[in-house]
Amino acid sequence: MPIRSVLSISPEVADALAQGRAVVALESTIITHGMPYPQNLQMAGEVEAIVRAAGAVPATIALMGGRIRVGLTAPDLEQLAETGMAAAKASRRDVAALLTAQATAGTTVATTMQAAEMAGIQVFATGGIGGVHRGAELSFDISADLEELSRTPVAVVCAGAKAILDLPKTLEVLETKGVPVIGYGTDDFPAFWTRSSGLRADHRLDTPEAVAELLETQFSLGMGGVLIGNPIPEADAMDPAFIGAMIERALADAEAAGIQGKETTPYLLKRIFELTEGKSLVSNIALVKNNAAVAARIAVALAARQVDD
Repeated sequence: MPIRSVLSISPEVADALAQGRAVVALESTIITHGMPYPQNLQMAGEVEAIVRAAGAVPATIALMGGRIRVGLTAPDLEQLAETGMAAAKASRRDVAALLTAQATAGTTVATTMQAAEMAGIQVFATGGIGGVHRGAELSFDISADLEELSRTPVAVVCAGAKAILDLPKTLEVLETKGVPVIGYGTDDFPAFWTRSSGLRADHRLDTPEAVAELLETQFSLGMGGVLIGNPIPEADAMDPAFIGAMIERALADAEAAGIQGKETTPYLLKRIFELTEGKSLVSNIALVKNNAAVAARIAVALAARQVDD
């Protein structure tokens, strides 16, 4: 079966790619599983507007109607947001089954990277990547995002890995898999709701142009993806001690409830939202918007380099 039979690229995104203009991929599990309706719909529209304002074309990706949709219309976004948690959560292992069933699904980081590469998009903005879950030495619960980063030539702009994870082990796996971890304007690896995990990034780059130069080299060598850690703006960051305590409580609640596997992250994010009385969602939206703006500037710089070449 040819890819074109399941890949549906919107006219706006297809036109931008054909002209060599900047395009930024956006995932959709943040819409379906990351926050409640109607905040998810408002956030999705605002993020797309931020990408446009920075000179790039947004390409939100989801599975709908038996197709991998790259670039959603306003009615598509509304349908996805209203479906919410009733939608499936599509990681790489689920794509074929969900397409066959013509199910509606939000795409994870891994699946969004996969679809972006199919479409020819090189820059992707998300909130935070998945990684090694706490207790993975017993459960072996490690996100497919890390494997996808090792093999798929797409740059992922994020606020680090989700702070509910084991961040030292996540960075160790990324190192083992040869994924460059870039601190954007920072020496440290961000920790989602806070600006620093206390762990070092592999390299620091301070401008979109510097990142674009590295990406061009990385992709020309066929060496897989690049992780760009972009800290949440200081004004929107949460107090490390406070959010750390809330994460521990949420983890204990998840264990007591017997939550496992791919249900863990949505449960923990929802529980932390409840424990912080919504403060975590405010920070989550802020960091997603910040990542979208930085990703768009990087995509514009990368497109300019490729035109010059």
